[in-house]
Parts: sequence; C-alpha cells; structure tokens
Amino acid sequence: MKNFAIHTLGCKLNFSESAAIAAKLEANGWQQGGIPEIIILNTCAVTQSAEKKTRNVASKLHRENPLASIVVVGCYSALKPELLERWSGVIKVFGSSNKMSCVDFILQREAEPVPAFFDAYSVHDRTRSFLKIQDGCNNHCTYCTVWIARGKSRSDNIANVLKNIQNIADSGVHEVNLTGVNVGDFGKGTNENLLKLLKAIVKQNAIERVRISSLEPDMLTPEIIKLVAKSPILMPHFHIPLQSGCDRILSVMRRRYTAAEYAEKVQMIKKLMPDACVACDVITGFPGETDEDFEETYHFLEELPISYMHVFTYSRRPRTHANMMEDQVPEDVKHERTERLLELSHAKKMAFYAQCEGQTRSVLVETEVADEQLFGFTDNYIRVAMPYDESLVNTIQKIKVEQCRTIL
Repeated sequence: MKNFAIHTLGCKLNFSESAAIAAKLEANGWQQGGIPEIIILNTCAVTQSAEKKTRNVASKLHRENPLASIVVVGCYSALKPELLERWSGVIKVFGSSNKMSCVDFILQREAEPVPAFFDAYSVHDRTRSFLKIQDGCNNHCTYCTVWIARGKSRSDNIANVLKNIQNIADSGVHEVNLTGVNVGDFGKGTNENLLKLLKAIVKQNAIERVRISSLEPDMLTPEIIKLVAKSPILMPHFHIPLQSGCDRILSVMRRRYTAAEYAEKVQMIKKLMPDACVACDVITGFPGETDEDFEETYHFLEELPISYMHVFTYSRRPRTHANMMEDQVPEDVKHERTERLLELSHAKKMAFYAQCEGQTRSVLVETEVADEQLFGFTDNYIRVAMPYDESLVNTIQKIKVEQCRTIL
C-alpha cells in the first residue's frame, strides 16, 4: 500500500470534502498513516489569517516530510494557483470546483469529468458527520471571496441526501451536520428547498440528531424555525451570520436584511425554544465603519438574546469591492472593537450556560478524553464534561448540567 496524509483547514464543508477524497484514495489501495508519499492540503482563504495559516502549514509539512509530494486543493488554490505552484514541495494545484480531480492525478489515471455538484461527508469521526448538501454562493457580499473561489450556488437533491444520511447512520454515527457555503440556497432552480429537505429528513427518521450549519437570516423562514421547534431530530441550535448591527453597513456589505429583520428571527427562535443556542458572525472594522456605526452594532448585540458570537476582524481580500473602498479602518481601531465584542460574546455565553444550569439535556458523548473525563455536546450545543466511562462513548445520554465554568 501507498501512504498519504490529508490536512484540512477552514470550514466544515472542507472537512466533508477531505473525507470524500480520502475515501476514494483508500478504495484504490492507498492508506492514511506512516510516512506519506503524497500530502493533500485542503486550503482556506476566507481571511488574511487563513491564508497565512495555510502558508505556515504548507511550509511545516514540507519541512517535516521533505520527500513527500504536496497536492494543494481548495479556496486558496482557486484564488492564487500561480503562487501555490511555486511553493516548495508542491507538485499540483486544484481549485475548489475540481478538487476531486486530485484523486485521478494521484492515481495517475485520466481525469474523469467533475460534476457541477459532488456530494461528500466525513466518516472518520465515530459520533458525528459533516454532510455536504450545497456549494457555491450567488450573494456576492462586498467583503467575501468565497463566491469567487467556490462558484455559483448549486446543491444536491433530497433523494441523495436521504441516501447519504442512511449510509452515515448505518456506520454507527448519531449526528449529522448539514453543511454548505449557503445552506439556505438548497434546491435553488428546482422544486426542492431546504424546508422540504428538513421535512423529508424528519419523516425518514434514520438518525437521532441533525444540525443545520450556518444559515443566512433572509433564508431562515418562520416555517423552518417552527419545524425545528417541534422536531426531536432537528437540534435547537442556530448559526445565523449577522456581520453588522448597523443598517448602513449592512447595505454597503450587500447583505439582504436589516438589523430589525435579523432581530425578529432571533426573537421568534427564543419564543418557541427559550433554551435554543443562537450564534452569530460579526465583522469589525469594515471600511467606513465609524465609531457610531460600531456602537450601534455593539448595543444591538448587547440587547439581542444570542448565545455567543464569532468575531472576525475585517481583512482586505483581493478581487473584492470592499478592498477598493476608501475609509479603511486603522488596525488598532479594528483590534479594539474586536476585543470589545469578544468580551461581550464571553458574557453572553456564560449567561446562556447559567440559564441551562440544573437542566437535564440530551448529550452525545464524544471520543475525546482528558484528565479522566469524557466530553460531549448537549442538543443545544453546550459542551459538557463527565467522569470517564468507556461504555458511554458514542451514546446519547440524559445528563444534568450541574455547573458552568468560565471558558475563554
């Protein structure tokens, strides 16, 4: 057997696609482990820091495995292929839309046509799987390169998603995370949509837990919220990108909602599911963001019943409209705003945890072990620790949440 290694950076979508690449290589006689002949690096380019991390990882991999050939795939390679081709150890570069062609290249066979959408799901985690149901984006937000790297929106179909979920469940996995670039766009251009898919998954009843990954506010409909509220399969956990609480900034970003419309969705979730976890993404220091704009965002988030935030400091991305905008915010100001929102996020998370103290919740016990403890996530995405008991691994348990600790 020939050995390979695969390193994945970035989003859950990348992890599902890396798993599909690995599965195809293993089906053709290759194995992960040992001294690799080939290293596949699945890249991310959503921010400057993501690009920097990719460069550092590539250098480290070549330094530690000087005889291995490196194949680079993913968003970074879609945006800057000529640059990556010059990196030490790199023998081939594939973008996002044709990353599966790396398998044919490694196997030294003629490349098969790559479909507009290829399905993928992760299989090596015993407890959960990331299942790709959609790819690409048509939104063209002014700060984002993902639509450039990933291309136009396209998706799987309901029948194939249900087949994949059944296969995942048959492998012993208990939780599926539906993932994509813009999951709410599922079925675009057909008579299918995300609501129909979720209803079909609930009816199928093949797996115990399903989470929906990041879902745009304008695509999170009241019908979807109501379905999650009444279904024991769909987890009460929402990740809804906000980016700014200031309508002026949202408009310049080319987002498709207002702060009030966003708040309306969150309020509906919390009314139907008071203990639901609601996370959001926020960008600080977008070009032209004044102190007043930031304060508007801060106070909007302060009043909103969200559980925590992913805070991103704006970074200039080549080939985006925002990169060419005037009034770029100074780095020290961006940093200060980021720190303030991180502190607010921590306070929100601790308040959410405290709200759930004393409750008995469904927990999927993970394989992770540390300090004679096992870990797992509740249905509403609270990470809990419990005394080590090997028999609990990869089971769903009813566990009382007794104490919240400070987590930074």
